Amino acid sequence: MDRVIEFALSHMALVGSFFGLLAAFLFLESRRGGAGASSQQLTNLVNSQGAIVLDVRDRKEFVLGHITESSNIPFAKLEERISELNSHKESPIVLVCKMGQHSGAAGKILTKHGFKDVRRLTGGIATWTADSLPLVKG
Repeated sequence: MDRVIEFALSHMALVGSFFGLLAAFLFLESRRGGAGASSQQLTNLVNSQGAIVLDVRDRKEFVLGHITESSNIPFAKLEERISELNSHKESPIVLVCKMGQHSGAAGKILTKHGFKDVRRLTGGIATWTADSLPLVKG
């Protein structure tokens, strides 16, 4: 451990550059597919601004449990079914996936097609369930 501290003190420019690049990477990665939204923020967006909840999980997972009034377009078919969402380009859209991994890539696709307010449910449906919020089955 002493050698790590000694190295860091001897090479401050190198260590500083590393942490600067790491911070920039984390910032850009977090903004990649839209801003993150917590479960509470999602609820507020739906109630106050009429946000569209788009679940990008497979149909089988969607049927096992999904957020009330959410639409399902599997991530693999999002590009070919994007026209179904064209009437919502100005509305806030919150993307939901299993654990928050696919929603970033889906957000990038929607942004590329001109959607203005795209957000991701932070942690996906796993966080929604962990927060003891209701799911609709079927």
